[in-house]
Amino acid sequence: MRIIQNKKAYHNYKISNNIEAGLILSGPEVKSIKKGSIDLKGSYIIIDKNLEPYLINTYIAPYKPAKTYQINYNPNQSRKLLLNKKQLRFLVGKQKENGVSILPLKIYVKNNFIKLEIGIGIGKKKYDKREDIKKRDFERRKRGLIKNLTPHLL
Repeated sequence: MRIIQNKKAYHNYKISNNIEAGLILSGPEVKSIKKGSIDLKGSYIIIDKNLEPYLINTYIAPYKPAKTYQINYNPNQSRKLLLNKKQLRFLVGKQKENGVSILPLKIYVKNNFIKLEIGIGIGKKKYDKREDIKKRDFERRKRGLIKNLTPHLL
């Protein structure tokens, strides 16, 4: 099971809720995603006037062996999401809130289907980002010290 994460979303936003959604894709797009040729940086989710959710600005590289099919292929095209009514109503309510973004967090394979994990993000301030970096750095140093001390204790 290959997982592609949107690390920038975790850095720039505080993620509160996660929702699993399906994607409508063509065959070569599925093969390209399973190969790992996808970029989620800068992508987001919108819900249009007809209450249909779309994944916007996601780059899925063309699958090389499928040259004949992908003559007019646009790698950044909008892709429709598959959600149930309860999830869709929840996202519509969150989209109307001020300062809230709907972001793709992960793409993974589950039972031979491509799934997308959606997160509700609230933008972080610069000092919040610095605080997270300090915490991560502290944890990394702590693990390194513990790792170096444990052989001497045995």
